[in-house]
Amino acid sequence: MPEKVNDPVCGMQIDKEKAKGPVDHMGKLFYFCSESCQRKFEKEPMKYMEK
Repeated sequence: MPEKVNDPVCGMQIDKEKAKGPVDHMGKLFYFCSESCQRKFEKEPMKYMEK
């Protein structure tokens, strides 16, 4: 069974192996449902870290 991760931007639960990314921020890897969510995170990562 694939590992599930949450997109920090939209909150969608996605399969880690099918996710966009990862993006390393402050030593933690983040995964995304789409390139759009990934770009939003990369512009303002701290906004989404607070969620």
